Amino acid sequence: MRPVWGRAVHLALRQCLFAILVVVLLGSGVRAYAGGDPQILDVGNFALEGGMTLPNAKIAYTTQGTLNADKSNAILLPSFYAGDHHGYDFLIGAGKALDPSKYFIVATNMFGNGQSSSPSNTPAPFEGPNFPEISTRDNVKAGYRLATEKLGIKRLKAVVGFSMGAQQAFQWAVSYPSFVDAIVAYCGTAKEYPHGVVRLEGFKSAIMADSAFDGGHYASPPLKGLKASGRHWAAWGFSQEWYRRELYKQFGHQNVEDHLRNFWEAFFGSQDANNLIAQAITWQKNNVGDTAGFNGDHEKALRSIKARVLYMPCQTDLYFPPQYAEYESQFISNAKLVPIASVWGHIAGLGINTADNDFLNRTIDEFLK
Repeated sequence: MRPVWGRAVHLALRQCLFAILVVVLLGSGVRAYAGGDPQILDVGNFALEGGMTLPNAKIAYTTQGTLNADKSNAILLPSFYAGDHHGYDFLIGAGKALDPSKYFIVATNMFGNGQSSSPSNTPAPFEGPNFPEISTRDNVKAGYRLATEKLGIKRLKAVVGFSMGAQQAFQWAVSYPSFVDAIVAYCGTAKEYPHGVVRLEGFKSAIMADSAFDGGHYASPPLKGLKASGRHWAAWGFSQEWYRRELYKQFGHQNVEDHLRNFWEAFFGSQDANNLIAQAITWQKNNVGDTAGFNGDHEKALRSIKARVLYMPCQTDLYFPPQYAEYESQFISNAKLVPIASVWGHIAGLGINTADNDFLNRTIDEFLK
């Protein structure tokens, strides 16, 4: 197994590879707005929803801007699958939706992403495949402790989240209804539905089928499985129309095979396999209805939301189809449904396409005002 927390810097660089890769490919310039290297908060022995306790649990985070006098201008950005605190850089800066001169911006890293406590950096007995199962509520509870105990935040103006970050945004609104004024959820849902569970099972199986994976006890990365998992994601990240138009050529890729190798295999081949699987399990089991008091009823949980909600599905998202958002929004009393008209599929929310970035910035900025 890899050494533990001393490898954090190396892991951080690997986590940032995808964002750096696509920025370079698109020639749009580096947007370093996420506050540099993350700070680490040790939350001690952290009781998880599943009944286990994660010893010496750590939360990695960054902040930008200044908390105002009444401590009410904070906006929290929870990380998404295989991403980190840099995932929202395209929304942050002067003239953007999240201006640090107006807001105190907190970007958090969820458990399992290689920055906060994860299979790759946790010592025995919870190293690698022995890392305990994490729920979305565990991530949100850790974020609440960071916000209240460490940063002194009295109320969140908003939680803004993409993909698994959107899942966390919904959970914030359900778990802490009097603490969150608004949420922005784009390209993500409040519950993972069976089709998504099946898709993620296929992804995990691609990694685990590599004999080098060895049940998670690999001595070196299971590259065959990791690269195969990248090819799995390739069919889901962008839409069918995106591929029909051969928009991968915008990346400098000459054909599909070139795209598969230099985009998807390059990214997933750089990741820690156990981290990817741990995050996928969290994703598969996401359901706001599993919050205490709702007995698995996600519709009831959605009805409990008091916060204003800006719900932004992408019209061509294959992970979280827009009809899911249409269905869920009917149970939220103060929801504004604004689809993202894009052929970029789920990747429309990743911050690499200028037109989508501009639309997200304009819409989120107007909503927060």
